[in-house]
Amino acid sequence: MTEILGDFARFRRTVLLEGEPDRVPLYDTVDQGIRSVWLGRSEPDVKSAVEFYSRAGYDFVRTGVDLWTVLTGGRKGAPAGQTRSGEYSLYAGKPTERHWATEGKGIITSEKEFETFPWPSAQDMDFSRFREIEEQTPPGLKTVANVGHVFTTVWTLMGFETFAMALIQNPGLVARMFEKVGGIQLEVLDRVTRIKSVGAIQVSDDIAYTSGLIVSPKHLRQHLFPWLERMCALCRERDVLIIYHSDGKVDDVVDDIAAVGFHGLHPIQPNAMDIRQTKARVGHKLCLLGNIDMDVLARGTPEQVVELVKKNLREVAPGGGYCVGSSNSVPDFVRLENYNAMRETVFKYGTYPIRL
Repeated sequence: MTEILGDFARFRRTVLLEGEPDRVPLYDTVDQGIRSVWLGRSEPDVKSAVEFYSRAGYDFVRTGVDLWTVLTGGRKGAPAGQTRSGEYSLYAGKPTERHWATEGKGIITSEKEFETFPWPSAQDMDFSRFREIEEQTPPGLKTVANVGHVFTTVWTLMGFETFAMALIQNPGLVARMFEKVGGIQLEVLDRVTRIKSVGAIQVSDDIAYTSGLIVSPKHLRQHLFPWLERMCALCRERDVLIIYHSDGKVDDVVDDIAAVGFHGLHPIQPNAMDIRQTKARVGHKLCLLGNIDMDVLARGTPEQVVELVKKNLREVAPGGGYCVGSSNSVPDFVRLENYNAMRETVFKYGTYPIRL
């Protein structure tokens, strides 16, 4: 497996649209299982995370904390959701759990439940992992922190059906939910961006299906985007990059995402958006990150992965403003050979100027 040391200056130049760096950066969140098999050991600790991201060719180390992770206990689920066990990992050797948010009634469906809910604050959250990463990260790398989750936290606390109905029948409760959640997340962001080793923020907050937005753009513009604008302003004030993540088709609000102040957009899901059209539309405002088809990464061949990466290097990377990565993240059901095919194609063909 090719080992390439990273350089945050490369990533920063790319995200700020400052032309072509030495090569196209990698950008992903990689699950513990595939990190462990890549390293050849299974310790789920900070040292192993730092070693993986620094040796695998990333320009940063990934971590995060926010209201969402506190409410879910760090799981990929949500309060009052469902848990299912199955063969979700190629590397665990046993069934693992996945968690789903409730689609019906959540745990805050009324003003009374809002008032009595034990809301955590930033003071209740554990930021120690950032300090550990800071102490162990090699020179030249920074931390990319996952912080944000405003829209997702609101609707999962309410349950999606309750949330959708409340947008029309109880807009006051919806407004209070966004005010409360947004305020907590902004407070967390304030703390995280004061940590010197944090060079970038990813606000992960899915607002779309493959076919379009989850709710009308007017609701997002009323309730969500004002909070995102405040987050972007804080990051820009502190010279920290800020990237927005949403799966699905966000074409109807991609100009809003640029206007509120984000530096980048991730992951440009290929069965929902055309990355070439997106670059033509907002590539002068937003760095584009991701786009390598998850279905091919999970079920295709290394050769198919190579061709997808080469196509994006050839058609999207010239001029800068693009980072190669999956169209979501790298979960434990992605085969190691496919993951390495994505990485190593960038190392082989992603040096500027692109010659493919």
